[in-house]
Amino acid sequence: MARGSVPPSPLPPRHGVDAQRFRMPQDGSWSSLRDHLVERLSPGLTAAEVDRMLAAGEFVDASGAPVPADAPFVPQSAVWAHRDLPLEVAHPEEVVVLHRDERIVVVDKPHDMATMPRGRHVVQSALARTRVLTGEHRLTPAHRLDRPTAGVLMFTTEQRWRGAYQRVFAEGLAHKQYLAVAPVRDGLELPLVRRTHLVKEHGIHQAHEVPGAEPNAETLVELLDRSTGAGRAGEDLGLYLLTPRTGRTHQLRCQLDGLGIPIVDDPLYPVERDVPAGDFSVPLQLLAAVLAFEDPVDGTPRRFVTRRRLGRWPGRWPIL
Repeated sequence: MARGSVPPSPLPPRHGVDAQRFRMPQDGSWSSLRDHLVERLSPGLTAAEVDRMLAAGEFVDASGAPVPADAPFVPQSAVWAHRDLPLEVAHPEEVVVLHRDERIVVVDKPHDMATMPRGRHVVQSALARTRVLTGEHRLTPAHRLDRPTAGVLMFTTEQRWRGAYQRVFAEGLAHKQYLAVAPVRDGLELPLVRRTHLVKEHGIHQAHEVPGAEPNAETLVELLDRSTGAGRAGEDLGLYLLTPRTGRTHQLRCQLDGLGIPIVDDPLYPVERDVPAGDFSVPLQLLAAVLAFEDPVDGTPRRFVTRRRLGRWPGRWPIL
């Protein structure tokens, strides 16, 4: 194992969700592992709940053996356990497998499905759902899509492949194209390359563009087709092809809003609107349509295309 790497969990995923790893600090005054866990997991778990889990053998060591209830505190040791999962509304759509081999699994993610387990979206995340669907319990995302965005999403099957494929995205070697439905703005000359400086502050839902700052986000914006009067207020809608050359958070959504053509049914731009949990009726009209790259392991060209459609587009669908 490489120095600094996290050892694999001795417990298999449950409902596609990994067990949680608890690594002990380097020192402390606890006489037992139980005392440390009670302090560490409070107030989420009571002392009685920790005692129940220990008695039931739910905390295990690196070999998968249950940790005794009277185990001593050992600095820098680690234990694993599955935590109770949050109550979630079941997503009405399934992930669709586009491609599968020994190194990668590529899926078509539905709108409003998180890529990774987080917060309210755990079992219903694309990672957990794909693990259950495929039986591949060690899947890890090679990149991410915003929860509202649908389309092509890639996972690696084992840790030995993870770094190579994640570098494809980290180093900007992946060619990505998106489709979006947005208003048509007369006088906006397209195609154009939108170059802006985007900032996404922690705790603030929206990103924003900083006028005059050095650009850190770049997107080619092309109008593929126009549908007259197709908007809810009778405005013309366009089908846009977006080719990002960088990968900033909310880049496409923020940049199109900055052009005066916010993506249809965006819950954040231009104005944040509240979407009740479990409401899948008005999805963001943004789709990760194409993912292409040179395979970092064997050099073969890879290209994956979504099978999904954007429901607010009434016109002909392009061949990508």
